[in-house]
Amino acid sequence: MVRKNQENDRYRSFSRRAILLGGLQAAAFSALAGRLYYLQVVESDKYAMLAEDNRISPRLLPPPRGPILDRNGLELATNEPTYRAVVVPEQARDMEAILDAIAHLIPLSDEERERILKEASRKRAFVPITVKENLSWTQVSQLEVNAPTLPGVSIETGQIRTYPYGVPLAHIVGYVAAVSEDELTGDPLLELPSFRIGKSGVERQFDLALRGSPGTTQVEVNAVGRVIREVAREEGTPGQKLQLTLDSGLQHYVYGRLSAERSATAVVMDVEQGEVLALGSYPSFDPKAFTLGLTQDQWNDLVRDPQHPLTNKTIRGTYAPGSTFKMVVALAAQEAGIGGGHEVYCPGFMKLGDGRFHCWKRWGHGKMTMARALQESCDVYFYDVARRVGIDAIANMANRLGLGQATGIELPGERDGLVPTKGWKLSYIGENWQVGETLVASIGQGFMLASPLQLAVMAARLASGRQVKPTLIKNPGDFDPAYQRTEAPALDIREDHLDLVRTGMDLVTNDRKGTAYRARIAAEGMEMAGKTGTSQVRRITMAERAAGVIRNEDLPWRRRDHALFVAFAPVDKPRYCCSVVVEHGGGGSKAAAPIARDILMETQRRDPIKDRIEGQLAEALDES
Repeated sequence: MVRKNQENDRYRSFSRRAILLGGLQAAAFSALAGRLYYLQVVESDKYAMLAEDNRISPRLLPPPRGPILDRNGLELATNEPTYRAVVVPEQARDMEAILDAIAHLIPLSDEERERILKEASRKRAFVPITVKENLSWTQVSQLEVNAPTLPGVSIETGQIRTYPYGVPLAHIVGYVAAVSEDELTGDPLLELPSFRIGKSGVERQFDLALRGSPGTTQVEVNAVGRVIREVAREEGTPGQKLQLTLDSGLQHYVYGRLSAERSATAVVMDVEQGEVLALGSYPSFDPKAFTLGLTQDQWNDLVRDPQHPLTNKTIRGTYAPGSTFKMVVALAAQEAGIGGGHEVYCPGFMKLGDGRFHCWKRWGHGKMTMARALQESCDVYFYDVARRVGIDAIANMANRLGLGQATGIELPGERDGLVPTKGWKLSYIGENWQVGETLVASIGQGFMLASPLQLAVMAARLASGRQVKPTLIKNPGDFDPAYQRTEAPALDIREDHLDLVRTGMDLVTNDRKGTAYRARIAAEGMEMAGKTGTSQVRRITMAERAAGVIRNEDLPWRRRDHALFVAFAPVDKPRYCCSVVVEHGGGGSKAAAPIARDILMETQRRDPIKDRIEGQLAEALDES
C-alpha cells in the first residue's frame, strides 16, 4: 500500500513537471513564432531595405571641373582621364602589409607610405585613400592581375587637371591640389581621394563655381566589400565654364619678353573697360607639378629661390613707384591752382633747412615748366610744387588714380600698396609728418608703395579720364546675375589738367629730350606716351655722391635700383596701357621702357579688343 502511494506521488510530480516544461516550451515557441512573424511580416519592408543597403553601396562621383578659357576660347585649364590605385582601410585591415605588397608591384616612396598611413588614421575607415595616381597601363595591369591578393585595393578612373599653356599663365590660372586636413568642412565630396580644389589664381577665386555638383553611383558589393557590378548611376553637374579677358598669345609674348631679365613683371590693360589682357610675372612655376604633387625638395627649391617664382608680382609685389608718380603730383598741383606755366629753376638740388634734396641730374635741368619737368623727369620741379601743395592733397589725387588701395581684381592675395598721409604716419608710427618727407614722396620714394597692376590702372585712368577698374572675367554676369556692364564714370579731374599730363608723357617718349626717347615706338599711328621711373632700394650716401656717378651694374644685384615704366598707346586715341617693373634693373629708361615699347607694339599688332569695339559699333548702328 505504501509502495503504491509512493508511485502515485512520483507520477503526479512527473506530470506536473512535464506540464510545466511543456508550457515553457510552448511559450518559447510562441514567442519565437511571434518574433518571426514580427520580423518577417510586420517589419519585412524595413529589413528588406537594410539588406539591400548592405548589398548596395552608394558612392559619390566627383563632377568634371569647369574649363578655364582665354578671351578667344582657347583652353587654359581642362581635364584629362587618368588612373589611380585606391585602398579602403576597413577592407584591407592590415595597411602596412597591403602597402608592402603594393610596393612589390609599383614604386612607393617613404613619403607616400607616410601620407597614406596618416590619411588612414584620420579618415573614416570606409573612405578610400589614394595610393598612387597617374598610373601607366603596365602598372594598372600589374595591380589588376594581383587583385585577389590585395584586399581593399582597386583601380579607379578619374580626371586630372591639365594646363596646356603652363608656366606663363600659372600665376593667373593657378592650380588645383589635394584637400588638406584644415580644409575639410564635413562635405563628403572633399574626402574623396581623387578630389582637388583650387589653391591659387582663379582656380581658387572661383573654386566653388568650377567644382560643380557631385553625382552618385550605386554598386553591388559582396560580403567582403568587393564591387560586383554597378547598379545605377546619376552623373553630377559639371563646373561652370570660366572665360578670362586674357589673350593667351599676348601673355606668352609678355612672359617671353620679361624672361630676358632675372625678375620682372608687366601688366597690359584695355584703357576703356579695364579688361586685363596680360599679367606677366617672371619667373613663374609649372602648375602641373602641384597637381601631380611636389616632392619636399621641389618645394624647397621654389620657396628658397631669391627671384620668388611663387609670387604673382603683378598684384603682390609692391614697389616705390619712383618718377612714375610725378603725374599724380602734377595733377594735384594744377588742382591747387599751380598751372602748367609755373616755372622752377633746377640747379641739381633743393635746399630745405640744413638739408639738400638732389635731382637725378647732377648739374640740374635749368628752368622748367610742368610739361618739360615731366619730359625730363626733373626732381627739383616736383619738390617745389609738392612743398606748396602738401602731402594730403597729393595722397587724395593718388587715391583717385587708383593707388594706395586694392584694385578689386578677381585674384586672391592682392596687396593695397601705400600712399602715406599726415594722419597715417601719426597713427602707425606715432610721429608727425615732416616737410622733407613730402619732397621724397613727390618723386615716388619714402613710404610710397604701389603694385604693377595699380600703376597700370593709373595709366588707364590718365589715358581715358575715367575711373577704370581692372577685370579678368570676360562675362561677369555668368557668376553674378545682378551684374550689369556700364561705362566707367568720369574722374573728378578737369580734362585740361589731364591733357597737360598726357602732353608731358607724350614728350617723354616722342621728343629728343624725353627720358624714354630711345625706347619710342616709331611706327606711325602706334606711338606711345609714357613715363620712366627709377626706384631706389638703398640710400645714397654723401660720400658716394661726392665720388660721382655710381653705376647700378657695378653693385650687387639686390642693391640695384628697380626700373619702372608706365605708358599708353596710341597717343592720339589710347586703347591700351602697360606698366613694367624690372626688379633691380637700374634705370627705367634703359631697362623697363624698351620692354613696354615691345609689349605695346605687339598688343597693337594683335589688337585683342578689336572684336569688342566692332561689336559695340554694330550695336550702336542698330539702335540708331
